[in-house]
Amino acid sequence: MVSLTQLAVHGDRLAFTTDTYVVDPLFFPGGDIGTLAVAGTVNDLAVSGARPLYLSCGMVLEEGLPLPILRRVVASMKRVADEAGVLIVTGDTKVVERGAADKLFINTAGVGVVPHGLNISALNAKPGDVVIVNGFLGDHGTAILIARKQLALQSDIASDCQPLASLVAAMLKACPDIHCLRDATRGGVATVLNEFALSSGVAIRLQEQALPLREAVKGACEILGLDPLYLANEGKLVALVPAAAAGRVLAVMRAHPAGTHAAIIGEVTEQPAGVVVLHTGFGGQRIVDMLVGEQLPRFC
Repeated sequence: MVSLTQLAVHGDRLAFTTDTYVVDPLFFPGGDIGTLAVAGTVNDLAVSGARPLYLSCGMVLEEGLPLPILRRVVASMKRVADEAGVLIVTGDTKVVERGAADKLFINTAGVGVVPHGLNISALNAKPGDVVIVNGFLGDHGTAILIARKQLALQSDIASDCQPLASLVAAMLKACPDIHCLRDATRGGVATVLNEFALSSGVAIRLQEQALPLREAVKGACEILGLDPLYLANEGKLVALVPAAAAGRVLAVMRAHPAGTHAAIIGEVTEQPAGVVVLHTGFGGQRIVDMLVGEQLPRFC
C-alpha cells in the first residue's frame, strides 16, 4: 500500500486509465500482446502528463492455451514494466472454454500522478503551434499485416511498441507548456490531429514531404490502398508545441532513444477551423478526415 502523502510528492492529481488488448497474432516482430498491454497503458498515462506508477492486469485465457505462451507473454510484461519504471501490483485470470476467446485477451489499468501546474489537453491547441511526432509512422500496423501473412513482402520491419514515459518527461522538462499530447494508436496520427482540431476549433496543416515513413510502410500502403496517416502506432506520440519551444523540444526528443527520428510535420492555423489539411508533394491540398470504423481489426 502507498499513502496519499507519498503520491502527493509527484503531483496534485491522479490519472487513471484502462484498455483491453486483443491483437492477432499474439507474437509479431518487435513485440507481443504483453508488450502492447504494458506499453499501451503506460503511454496513455504519460501523454496526459502523468508519471505512470502502478498497473493492474486481467487476463482471459482460452482453454488449452499452452503454458509456454503464457510464460513468454508474462515475461514480456515484466520487461516492459521494468523499463517504464512501473509496478504491476494486482491482477486476475479467467479461463473460458475453447472457442469462447481467441487464445488470450489482456486488460490493463494504470494509475499515475500529474505534476503540479501541467495542463495538457486537446482543447489547448493554438494558431502558431508546431506539430511534432517522435519518429516513423505506421510501423506497428505494417508489422501486424506482415505477421498475418497478408502481404507477400520480404521485410524486417518491426512494431514500434515501446513505453514513452521517459521521453514525455524529457519533453516536459524542456517545455512544461506543451499544449496537446496524444499517443497515435487506433486511427493513427490522422485521428489524433482531427481530435485536436475539432476540440480546439483550429486548423492543422501537414506537409506530406515531412512525414517520417519507412519505404516498407509506403509500399504496404500502396499495395493495399491504405493511408499511412491512419495506420496504428504503439510507440509514437503527437505533440502540439508553441513555436518558440519547438526547436528545444525537438532536440531533446532526438537525444532520446524513443525519439531519434522525431520530426516537425506541420503547424496549427486559424482556418479552416476543425479541419486537418495535408499539403501534398505535388503542390496540392487534401482534407484528412476522421477515421470512421476500424481500418485494421485486431491490431491492439
